[in-house]
Amino acid sequence: MSSKQRTIKYSVSCTGVGLHTGVQSTVTFHPADVNTGIRFIRNDMDDQVVTPYIDNVVDLTRGTTIEENGVRVHTTEHVMSACAGMRINNLIIELNSKEPPVMDGSSKDFVAALKEGEIVEQNAKVDFLEITKPVVYNDEEKDVEVLAVPFDGFKTTFTIQYDLDDLDVQYSSIQNAYTNYEKQIAPARTFCLLSEVTELTKQGLIKGGNLGNAVIIVDKDMDGEEVKFFKDKFGIKFYKGTRGLYKSQQLRFKNEPVRHKTLDLIGDLALLGKPIKGHVTAIKSGHKGNVEFAKLLRAEFKDQF
Repeated sequence: MSSKQRTIKYSVSCTGVGLHTGVQSTVTFHPADVNTGIRFIRNDMDDQVVTPYIDNVVDLTRGTTIEENGVRVHTTEHVMSACAGMRINNLIIELNSKEPPVMDGSSKDFVAALKEGEIVEQNAKVDFLEITKPVVYNDEEKDVEVLAVPFDGFKTTFTIQYDLDDLDVQYSSIQNAYTNYEKQIAPARTFCLLSEVTELTKQGLIKGGNLGNAVIIVDKDMDGEEVKFFKDKFGIKFYKGTRGLYKSQQLRFKNEPVRHKTLDLIGDLALLGKPIKGHVTAIKSGHKGNVEFAKLLRAEFKDQF
């Protein structure tokens, strides 16, 4: 891994809709000086800075939301994952609304934008968080485990399990997550079980969700009212007995869901403010487990902060 800090040379933007808030949004990536770190700026809120750090996490409901001085940024994980995956250490992320655009549900458009901005090395060393001993986070109630062990590089291993024919056990191991991020992780889109969609809508979430920015796994039969709901809201038509991946969609990887979980994990761990040197293994973890594990890493390696 390069020991030099990195930023971009030119400002670049992405525009779209926020996944959960449904707001029209433009995110603009700007170059930043050495040791700046990553900073969000809400230009619709008097240029309020919102620092993507684990102590600023205020909500983990189907995404990672941060807040500073009463100003929030929703669903930070995909943007943060792109920055971490492309080894960007210093960046100003300007937003004109409260949530970055979801784009196609992955981080590949953010990666493309960062590359368009021309990633450049800076004259300062990277301050890695080096895993020097095993650290384990457990949530026995939810059967979640996240483990970090020493490794010369950054390796990720992730396992998920659902009781579904088309989404049972999935596994992904990326030997060098920094080198392979762009091709093996960034294109993996967010996914949702059909049985979850109605409840998420009732919670005021996924206002910007559609078949263009999420993979839908059909895990139940639809009744008459549900058929109408999905047709009216999302333009999705279902037929009795339909199961598995929604018929008009095609996976980018056979294990795309678990690769997206890896994408989220990298984005959430980026809230430590330091790139990790080590091997992180996660089993059935989500945003809550990821953030709790990040807090545990900070506590275990407090001498590195």
